[in-house]
Amino acid sequence: MGSPSTALGQLAEQRACRFLEAKGFRLLAQNFSCAMGEIDLIMQHKDEIVFVEVRTRHNADYGSAVESVHLYKQNKLVKTATYYLQKKGWFDKVDCRFDVIGINPQSGEIEWVENAFEPQNF
Repeated sequence: MGSPSTALGQLAEQRACRFLEAKGFRLLAQNFSCAMGEIDLIMQHKDEIVFVEVRTRHNADYGSAVESVHLYKQNKLVKTATYYLQKKGWFDKVDCRFDVIGINPQSGEIEWVENAFEPQNF
């Protein structure tokens, strides 16, 4: 049995996935994991692959859920996405971006930041 924070994270990911699917996105992978890290959702929107980090926070004393995706996490996401694209044979063949979705568990409010950061060495 998982911890309460794990369960909350899974619910947030499911909610984010439904939110994006309602906007025409298609789920390619959920919780993709490799030695470099994990990506919560990998979606396709039209001809673009969208790597999505889903965050939730009980309070914003240390910043919002979206603001919690710092440079270290961004670099891990980029490395993991690079591996995913290479594994699929898509690295030089598709456009991609990195989105962040923050979900407030109390209000249910969703904050979606499209193209949340630009990879440094992609």
